[in-house]
Amino acid sequence: MSLRIGERLPEATLQEFNAVETEGCPIGPRAVNLAEAAAGKTIALFALPGAYTPTCSAKHVPGYVEHRQALKDAGVDEVWCVSVNDAFVMGAWARDQKAQDSVRFLGDGSAAFTQAAGLTLDLSARGMGLRSQRYSALVVDGVVRTLNVEAPGAFAVSDAATMLGQARALRG
Repeated sequence: MSLRIGERLPEATLQEFNAVETEGCPIGPRAVNLAEAAAGKTIALFALPGAYTPTCSAKHVPGYVEHRQALKDAGVDEVWCVSVNDAFVMGAWARDQKAQDSVRFLGDGSAAFTQAAGLTLDLSARGMGLRSQRYSALVVDGVVRTLNVEAPGAFAVSDAATMLGQARALRG
């Protein structure tokens, strides 16, 4: 079953790589319980097939970084990027994208959240294994209010501009 508007996010714990505590001394991955992290907040969540992949790096993440202030002005408390990658890869990608101050990069290393959401994408034929479909969702207090799932290979409805319009409409 796939994630639906009006439903709560699946119970899941993702991993987030915390910033460096002191030079050369990483804090390491930290478990993030999604229900607790989303409680009382409006979240712009976007998910994608993989860190460092072309569309994800060139368009998806940069759009959310560029629109972060406008999203905040529209009532979005946090922006989350979810991918079937480990926390170390997600942390390095956040630094490479210069996004660590505007987007939370959450690793779904075992694809447990992605499977529970029913939004998997099997890229085994391309050597990438089980991944996430590309989508975005506006989540209010843990409940999905909008959901934009891309057609295979497309990048048309999960972008930051679409999410910004939805956040503004929701705010009224």
